[in-house]
Amino acid sequence: MSGGTATRSRVGEATRRDTAAHQAAVAIKAEGLAKSFGGANAIDGLDLDVRPGELLALLGPSGSGKTTLLRLIAGLEAPTGGRILFGGEDATRVAVRDRRVGFVFQQYALFRHLSVAENIAYGLRVRPRRLRPPAADIRRRVAELLDLVQLPGFGARFPAQLSGGQRQRVALARALAVEPRVLLLDEPFGALDAQVRRGLRRWLRELHDRTGHTTLFVTHDQEEALELADRVAILNRGRIEQAGSPDDILDRPATAFVAGFVGDAVCLPVDAAGHWIRIGAHSIRTEQSNVAGPAELFVRPRDLRLANGEADAIPARVTAVRRTGPARRVELALGDGLPPVEIELPLDHAVGKGDVLPITFATFRLFTAR
Repeated sequence: MSGGTATRSRVGEATRRDTAAHQAAVAIKAEGLAKSFGGANAIDGLDLDVRPGELLALLGPSGSGKTTLLRLIAGLEAPTGGRILFGGEDATRVAVRDRRVGFVFQQYALFRHLSVAENIAYGLRVRPRRLRPPAADIRRRVAELLDLVQLPGFGARFPAQLSGGQRQRVALARALAVEPRVLLLDEPFGALDAQVRRGLRRWLRELHDRTGHTTLFVTHDQEEALELADRVAILNRGRIEQAGSPDDILDRPATAFVAGFVGDAVCLPVDAAGHWIRIGAHSIRTEQSNVAGPAELFVRPRDLRLANGEADAIPARVTAVRRTGPARRVELALGDGLPPVEIELPLDHAVGKGDVLPITFATFRLFTAR
């Protein structure tokens, strides 16, 4: 074998190893995924990698494609373009029953005429005879799952005898009964009140850490996504704007859309030049060199602070004050034609409507104007 041929062989072998390692490190992969309804694109050339054992939240405005993406992964919808891979294997045309996907819906979708135990066992009992576990194994599996979801002794009850939170736990147990490769949750707590949601969020995180299932869940609740998920994928118009850790999404938004969508941000129209940013009639100096020309500055309440003698502090007029837990949320006007911004102040800081506060920016996010 010549030196060039040997080198090409080694390079090809290394490439194959790298590709195999990448596929092993990805539980679900969407490549150029597309789905249209009546000529309108619900999913538009979407790419996404989901890691094994990861809890990934899909977050975005209504109509951004979150639930459609989940249904494509489950096989409940057929894509009009692109493909879906499970562990490196093309699953695009694989039937729903063969994907080994557990799906939990917002409205539980429990069978009202079946007991809790029968609901959980349903996916096992309807398997073809050659794949169906023995009845004793099914009963054992149901008992294990009732313990796992903290509902031991509830097997003989019916859905109507359960609270909303208990029904959702049963729905999750039913999804886990078939030993899915992937667990998909579509607004799993959307029908529950705030207090129950908070309790179930903690429980779901603990359950995920115990079972290690690769899990995707759709939510419109930003707090829920940021609290629960290992990573968050922000969708907009059928595409992924950014996928990253909660810290990445909050502190290092990749696009103006992400900066404006997450975290109660206000967008201020500004002009940037070098180390200066002009906001209305005021200018502030920054450490970094900025984009030149019209720009959008995104700021959240915790990004503002009271100035401590800075020469470029902005005098802001208080337009409203309200209590938010352990702090006060103070609405400020920076100037004519600018949207109001908010700052959080301690409860012992006396402030009233009409007061003028000197403020400056602790941090902000700046993007070229769209």
